[in-house]
Amino acid sequence: MNRAATLKATQAALAAEHAAVYGYGVVGGRIGDDRLAEAREGYAAHRSRRDDLVRTVRGMGGTPQSAAPAYALPFAVPDSAAAVRLAAELENRVAAVYADLVRTSDGALRRQAAGALREAAVRSVRWRGGGVAFPGLTERAAPATPSASATGAADGV
Repeated sequence: MNRAATLKATQAALAAEHAAVYGYGVVGGRIGDDRLAEAREGYAAHRSRRDDLVRTVRGMGGTPQSAAPAYALPFAVPDSAAAVRLAAELENRVAAVYADLVRTSDGALRRQAAGALREAAVRSVRWRGGGVAFPGLTERAAPATPSASATGAADGV
């Protein structure tokens, strides 16, 4: 594996975990009592992953990226329903960077990244109430054309 690419992907995962920790702080402030324990669980999981990634980056000879003082939220979070949507979005974003880390790493780091991807996907499903076929990967928005073959000719594959 390319060590520079792996370090870059690890730093991206660390940045995503910093953002998730911040975002879960917002979620916890707006979520209803019925899902507060779930928000606390997500917050704790992301803090733990963040701390593990700090150690991993240092072990790779890098300087861990610091958390920003604040992060822009993807939308306003005025109530519990928006907090639930935010939690699902945070998990989707984290899953995406872990998918990249799985692709660029090997060995123990790859196993850890795959575990983090799986955990983020499960939390996303719980928050959203449904899942996607390949969590962490951008879904294709364009529908297939009627003349496309079933083998994927419309996608150029």
